[in-house]
Amino acid sequence: MTNTELEQLVDTSDAWIRERTGIEERRIADPSQTTGDLAVEAGLAAIAAADVDPATVDMVIVGTSTPDAVFPSTACLIQRRLGVAPDAVAMDVAAACSGFIYALGVADRFIRTGSVKRALVIGAETFSRILNWQDRSTCVLFGDGAGAVLLEATTEHEGIINTHLHSDGANAELLHVPWGVSQGYDRLVDNAGTVSMRGNEVFKVAVRTLGRLIDETLEKNGLSRSDIDWVVPHQANIRIIAATAKKLDIPMERVVVTVQKHGNTSAASIPLALDAAIRDGRIQRGQLLLLEAFGAGFTWGSALVRY
Repeated sequence: MTNTELEQLVDTSDAWIRERTGIEERRIADPSQTTGDLAVEAGLAAIAAADVDPATVDMVIVGTSTPDAVFPSTACLIQRRLGVAPDAVAMDVAAACSGFIYALGVADRFIRTGSVKRALVIGAETFSRILNWQDRSTCVLFGDGAGAVLLEATTEHEGIINTHLHSDGANAELLHVPWGVSQGYDRLVDNAGTVSMRGNEVFKVAVRTLGRLIDETLEKNGLSRSDIDWVVPHQANIRIIAATAKKLDIPMERVVVTVQKHGNTSAASIPLALDAAIRDGRIQRGQLLLLEAFGAGFTWGSALVRY
């Protein structure tokens, strides 16, 4: 869906969307598709790229805020479709736009303790299902998508070095969907089940928090900003990405940006950006990557990765 198409739905313009968000287009899932359908495609692509037997994968973890069902988890629903081990660990992680980083952190810990050998980590969303398409402040921002990575233990000096995960629920109302199973589930009227966001306030908190997060990650690993080859951020909008890079004096040439093509795909945005930069050759083996995200909750997290 292009910005021009959105002009037909709400009072907005291609120029305004580009200037404020950097977004040119986003993908919208077909009405017949679910988050699980997108996750399956991403999972199969990751398994194929890693060239492993899916039956040897003993964990599936999906970061999502738009699951297929209340239960079972989307991870359980796609386990059989992916052909992974029938007794694998399968679970969803709900941390909004930080969902993939949270899922990555959980899978990393399972592998480090020896609980699993191979983990498929997926970020997948159909955010178009929880948008108010008359609210131009939110509907222009989000898109649907899925991305995935496959993790396994290694004795080499590569892979996930560490992750840093945080949350603070004090300002949850700044970015939320104000309904759930235990409140308002039986009276979804007047767009009560759609995304509500106070954008300017979220922007300020996000930039400030991401700055601290990156400093924390570098300090705890004894690194300087120049040691990072690529920053792979959550693709919220270009202003947050650029403001965070400027605050940390990291040139945009070392930041992977895909928001112009995908929009904000929440938990799917980092694996989508990672996949794009690996496939087009920007990210090379041996390079040091800093993945970072900020999402509703508020939640935030980072992963330091030697690719």
